[in-house]
Amino acid sequence: MYLEIAVIVILTVVNGLLAMSELAVVSSRSARLRLLAEQGSTGAATALRLAEHPGRFLSTVQIGITLVGVLSGAFSGATLGARLSGWLAERGLSQGLAEAFGVGTVVVAITYLSLIIGELVPKQIALKNPERVAVTVAPAMVILSKLGAPLVWLLDKSGTLILALLGQKGGATDTLTEEEVKSIIADAETAGVIEQDERELISGVMRLADRSARALMTPRREVEVIDLADDPAAIREQVRLSRRSRLPVADGNADAIVGVVMAKDVMDGFAANPKFEVRGLVQQAPIVLDRTMALDVLRLMRASRVHMTLVFDEYGHFEGIITANDMLEAITGAFDDEDDEKAIVTRADGSLLISGWMPADEFAHALGLPNQRDAEYETAAGFALTAFQHLPEVGESFEQNGWRFEVVDLDGRRIDKILASRVVPA
Repeated sequence: MYLEIAVIVILTVVNGLLAMSELAVVSSRSARLRLLAEQGSTGAATALRLAEHPGRFLSTVQIGITLVGVLSGAFSGATLGARLSGWLAERGLSQGLAEAFGVGTVVVAITYLSLIIGELVPKQIALKNPERVAVTVAPAMVILSKLGAPLVWLLDKSGTLILALLGQKGGATDTLTEEEVKSIIADAETAGVIEQDERELISGVMRLADRSARALMTPRREVEVIDLADDPAAIREQVRLSRRSRLPVADGNADAIVGVVMAKDVMDGFAANPKFEVRGLVQQAPIVLDRTMALDVLRLMRASRVHMTLVFDEYGHFEGIITANDMLEAITGAFDDEDDEKAIVTRADGSLLISGWMPADEFAHALGLPNQRDAEYETAAGFALTAFQHLPEVGESFEQNGWRFEVVDLDGRRIDKILASRVVPA
């Protein structure tokens, strides 16, 4: 009897090992296993091969689990159940009740043991550290698959055929959306793996990759431009009063931007010669269309010595400039400057005062709005104009996604300030 109990326990443990192996290999992250394999772990390389052929691996595991289940059922009913029934009958219980209680008690006990030792505990172990478990069990799974190779092949091909009949012939697609990446990063912060500032920087890099040149640039109306057609004395005074280290240069026409000059070089030139010609200091700068993606702009800027990019639209009109500082602020957020206004201010009543130039993705993130990746606007002002479909007057408002947006200030034909407040349900 003790031998039979030991066999049942061993079979249950084997079932648990198989269940743990299945969940560990399926749940393991390929990138983590690949890194371990590059570091010399043969178990990780084996686990990677198993994960690349899930049909064969799952067939191997299922064969083992089915075999264990059959043997466990045979022992529980035919041996231990019969022994317990006989023992109960000897104690004066009727034959029918003894058989029912004997077999029933053994089945319940083994089922409980199978659930705890054979399923729940092993799977929880696998979920806690799937890569480590996968590395450990992978060699044994390979041996098991070789022992049952003919049956594994048959089950794998049969499953593939049925999947094809169901229209599921293609391989598994291992895709990861941006929202899932953000969720993983948030989980890493919660677990203490990364700091909050690190998470914000990573999120900023992801936002940068989604932006276009138009969303990054300092718009034309805010750009200081030197015009070569101006008097040299006027140019010298403009550069002297400017706070910029680099300035774009036009040649008699606001759209005829010919390059960029260093403010220091201009002042040095005028100091040496009051009639100095600025044209000789003009350096070529990369030119991009306003719809060029941020990463392409970054590559061009890194290859340029002037660290400034000129933005034009498809009609050849000058739209603005992008500097290294614009790139950095897109990742980290705007730096505090005594002359710069804040993008968003929380008022005492909980409403938000939003600058029209606030980037659309930061605006959506701050208010919890869905980020429209295919939207035609790049700023909070563009968001409002899209909703109004006309240039609004001060005081006009609209409601969307549980918020009420009111235009509180205009700068000419530009929306300068928007007041956002929560809509109170009736």
